[in-house]
Order: sequence, then C-alpha cells, then structure tokens
Amino acid sequence: MTTTENISLKNYNTFGIEVSVSKMLVIQQEADVLDFISSKEKDSNFLILGGGSNLLFTQDVQGYVLKNEIKGVKLVSETKDDVYIKVGAGENWHKVVLHCVAMNWGGLENLSLIPGCVGAAPIQNIGAYGVELKDVFHELEAIHLETGEKKVFSLEECAFGYRDSVFKNALKGQYFITSVTFCLHKTPILSVSYGDIEKELKKLSHKEYSIKDVSNAVIAIRESKLPNPVEIGNAGSFFKNPTIPNKQFNRLRGEFPEMPFYPISASHTKIPAAWLIQQCGWKGKNLGNYGVHTKQALVLVNYGGASGKDIYQLSTDILASVKKQFGIELEREVNVV
Repeated sequence: MTTTENISLKNYNTFGIEVSVSKMLVIQQEADVLDFISSKEKDSNFLILGGGSNLLFTQDVQGYVLKNEIKGVKLVSETKDDVYIKVGAGENWHKVVLHCVAMNWGGLENLSLIPGCVGAAPIQNIGAYGVELKDVFHELEAIHLETGEKKVFSLEECAFGYRDSVFKNALKGQYFITSVTFCLHKTPILSVSYGDIEKELKKLSHKEYSIKDVSNAVIAIRESKLPNPVEIGNAGSFFKNPTIPNKQFNRLRGEFPEMPFYPISASHTKIPAAWLIQQCGWKGKNLGNYGVHTKQALVLVNYGGASGKDIYQLSTDILASVKKQFGIELEREVNVV
C-alpha cells in the first residue's frame, strides 16, 4: 500500500473537477485493506475510488481516499458451455471486455466502452444495449471495512436492480470489493435488437456476426453519441431512465403522442430520460464552462474549470423542469460527493 498526502483529485474523476484530499491510499492487494482497517482512526471518513467515472465531487474529501488498484484476470473454472473468470476489482472495465471478446467468451460485448473499474460495475449494476451486469455475474469477494471479515456475495445477495444493488443501499460504504467473478459463454448468444446495434451491424459485408462485431458496433455507437472524458469532462449518463405507472403513462401519451417508451411489466413503462430532458430545452445548453452535451441530453459536461456545485445545480434545474412539464421525477445516476 502506498500513501500520498494532500493530493488533487482532478485527474482521478472523469468530470475533471478540482478538489483535494488529505490522504490517498493505493490498494493493490487484500492485505492493504486489512492494513488500512487496523491503522485508521475510529470513525474516520473514507471514500472508495475506482475509475472516478460515475462521480461528481462538489467539495474537498475529508479523511481518506482508498484507490482500488487490485489487478488480475484469472480463468478459475469451466464447463462444457461456460467459463468462469475472476477479475481484480481495480482492472479497467473496457480492457477486460476486450480481453473476453478476444477469447470469444460471450456476455460482456454489449457493455463495451463503459468507463470505470470492475469493482464499481456491480455496485451500479452497469448496463447498456439490453444487457446488465447481473446477466453475467456469478459472485464477488469483498472485505468489511469495520471488521476486516471477507465475504463472498452471490447473485441473490447483491440484490441487483436497475442501476442499483445492495451496495448502494443497505450496505453502502460498508464493503471494499476486491474481485468479481463472471460466468461467460463459450458459444455466445448475441443480443443485437436493442438500440442501433442491428443498424450498425448491417453496414458489415457479412451476415454471420461475432461478439467482436457486436462489441465494435457498440463502441462505434457510443463514440458517436458520447463525449470522450479525456477531451470533455463528463460522467456519461447523469440520470436514470424513469419507470412510471401505466395510468400516468397513458395520460402522458395522450398529451405527447410522440413520446418514446419501453413496456417493462403489466403495470409500468420506462421512458427515456434523454427525450424528457430534450423536450424541456436542455440538450446542447451551454452555460459557459459547463452545460448539457450537444449530442446526448443525458450527459452533463465540464468544458474546463467548472465546479461540482455548478454541475450539481444544473442537474437540479433539469430535475425541476422535467417534473414541472411531465410530472416525472428523474433520479441522478451519478454519485454525488
């Protein structure tokens, strides 16, 4: 474990917000977590940081930042149909996806180019283009940050929901995730019906698609719509797509017949948050050194020098306008510190 004092976190969050922390501890193995637990002052504050890609800093961090850099990708077992790979929580998510695609292990290809680290993926139950992390999840290992006890969490124990898990609710801030094990398929089952994947695949000269084709299609779509955090500070989608009761949906469809929607049950329908935000006039809104991205209304951006409080206030204004016009309460997907 290495320790750095009085460090700027600007390069450790994809929004590029300038805040600082008094102590950053780089965690490279499980023993480092145990050392931190035994040495830290009682009730001291800490923040676990992976890739900083789903985070908005609105103030300096008090206490410690625990930077997760536990590495490793290991094939732990396999069956006739599946492989089980155990991945260090500090591994870059997209690099792991590309490794699995190269090995022709199916299941992660629709989650290509999502920023961040592997350890953050189950906390958020990341998802894209019809696939969620829970679809390929087997188990994870984590250390309790008070007792030092190591625990293996099953799929059921993680209580995955839409961009949600037990680690965002009942167990928030209690565990340090050290590894995640995935179950991937030797004979991939492609999921290409969601969004523009089929349209992108039809540009190819061949008709039999591979998981590499699907991964490349997802990458092309994401690059065409989402700004690169290296060039423009952002955290990807800032808001969740809301799910509303069908009674409310039917009323809104009568007023807004062009409203896109996705039925998810007999009683509820999902509405694209980007459409709602765009209808309120926010898409491309420029407020000087921050604003809403020109190509994707879900993405708030820092053009350089904006504060986290500026961006948080912008998100608050967007929430209020969507509520006023549609009666729908959006939720922030990004974690605010």
